[in-house]
Amino acid sequence: MAAAALSRLPGLLGEGSAAVWRQALSSPHSVVVFVSLRFDYTGCGASEGKFRKSTIGQWKKDVFAVLDELTEGPQVIVGSSMGGWLMLLAAVARPDRIAAVVGISTGADYLVNAFKQLPLEVQKEIETKGEWYIPNSHKDAGFHKIPYTFIKDAENYCVLHSTIPISCPVRLIHGLKDEHIPWQISLKVAEIVISKDVDIILRKNGEHRMSDKDDIKLIVNLIDDVIDKLTTLA
Repeated sequence: MAAAALSRLPGLLGEGSAAVWRQALSSPHSVVVFVSLRFDYTGCGASEGKFRKSTIGQWKKDVFAVLDELTEGPQVIVGSSMGGWLMLLAAVARPDRIAAVVGISTGADYLVNAFKQLPLEVQKEIETKGEWYIPNSHKDAGFHKIPYTFIKDAENYCVLHSTIPISCPVRLIHGLKDEHIPWQISLKVAEIVISKDVDIILRKNGEHRMSDKDDIKLIVNLIDDVIDKLTTLA
C-alpha cells in the first residue's frame, strides 16, 4: 500500500479546528509522509452555492468528487463534527480509498436525532417556518439557521441504526464538555463499526472545537500515529 495522504472534512458551515490542521501540517511527518487536502462544502466558505439550498446528500457528493477527482491513493480522513458524519459515509462508500479515519467530536446523525427529540409542536413550527435555529459552536456567535429541507434530507444518510461496515483503523476523540455534539455519539460509533482497530479518547475538559493546546497536541499525535502505522504497512 502506498503512503497515505490526509484529507480533512470540516463541520457545519466549515466549522472545525483550523488550529489542528495548521499544526498537523507543521508536523515533521507532513513533509515526507503525506499530502494534505482541505475543502469547503457547497454553500460554505469559499465554495459556490447557498447554504439554504445545501443538503447532506450534496455534501456527500462533494466529498466523493474531491476524493475521486483531486486525490490519488489511500486517504486518511479527518472529520470534525458534521464532517465526522461525512467521514463515515465516505469510508463506507470508498473502502478501497480510505485507509483510516480520525473523528473529532463526531456528529453522526446528530441533527436528525436532535430534531426528533424536540416537542412535536416545535417540530411543526420549524417545518412551517422552514428553518431551525441552533447555537453556533463559536462562543457568542449567535445561531445557525438550518433549513428544514436539510434536516429531512439528512434522514436518508443516518448511520447509527445498524452496524457500520468500516474495517479500516478508526480513531475517535471527543470532549466530555462538548455542549453541541454528545460524546456518546463517538462511543456509539466505536461500538458499531466492524473494524477491530478502534481507539476512542474522551477528554474530561474537552469542548466541542477541541481547540485547547493539549487537545490539539493529542489530535496531531493521533494523526501521526495512524500515518506511522500505515507507512509501516506500506
